[in-house]
Amino acid sequence: MRHYGIAQECIPCVLKQCLSTARFAQLEEGQTARILAVARQAIEDSKVKPLLVQHVVRQVADAVIQERGESPEFDIYAEVKQRSNALSLAHVPMFQKMLACSPEPIEMGLHLAAAGNIIDFGVKPHDDIDLEHEIRNLDQTSFARYDIRPFRQALHKASNLLYICDNSGEIVFDRLFLEELMRQFPRLRITAALRARPIINDATLEDARAVGLDRLVRTISSGSVYPGTILDETTTEFQTLFAEADVILSKGQGNFETLHPLADERLFFLLRIKCDYMANLASVVKGGLVLIQGSPLPSGRCPDSSRTPPPQPTVD
Repeated sequence: MRHYGIAQECIPCVLKQCLSTARFAQLEEGQTARILAVARQAIEDSKVKPLLVQHVVRQVADAVIQERGESPEFDIYAEVKQRSNALSLAHVPMFQKMLACSPEPIEMGLHLAAAGNIIDFGVKPHDDIDLEHEIRNLDQTSFARYDIRPFRQALHKASNLLYICDNSGEIVFDRLFLEELMRQFPRLRITAALRARPIINDATLEDARAVGLDRLVRTISSGSVYPGTILDETTTEFQTLFAEADVILSKGQGNFETLHPLADERLFFLLRIKCDYMANLASVVKGGLVLIQGSPLPSGRCPDSSRTPPPQPTVD
């Protein structure tokens, strides 16, 4: 018998994020109460229906848009997304210097792309993140799990890579990493997939154009309207690319939550572990960066100590 229901550990975070969205959208008290009621009802519905956290977040976003009387494509976080993109772009010269000086630019690029995953308003309210501080200190967090050996092996054999993006701002560091991949693997065909509609601060095709990602690699909409990738609810084009990809790099916690159950060895998850629930799922300490190859993770498994951590960034 199949059991439904959103994990109890996730419910407080979901409600907090919903409240943050309502306040950020400048809803009145009565409107905010209705938004929280939508979230609580969706959580209750998840006990008897196959609903995920991502479904709840989408329902709440749509309810907020409706309360404001906006069109379905309205971007609640448009201003803060533009700011995070601009701040990240302003630091590109510094990170390009770090990459140029690194003896292992691919691993340095991985580190920057993973560390950039802190720019996530689905976990922290926008006013709880000091973007300038976080961007300047991307080198201060190490990898708690680092499946670099199978990732390199997969890249050497691959003809095409599907790169599933996560947040705005963060995609600037994805671009830097992809530039390094293209230098070392010039024959690798890369497609970057982004969200179909604005949701929290997740990156869309508009964000990809804003940071120049579309001028570097092929960019497509995955069809996902969620802060994650629910494969059955993506476009036929994306599903075909997913099926045909030799390597799939998935960024961020939402994509990890939704794609990890596939247990696909072509998948590599690159993110920062931001909560206890995800830390338990990945068998690592909260707060660390991870590069995890997709495969079942037995409960209680510890990171393989034979995996060598990446070189630490330095700036002269």
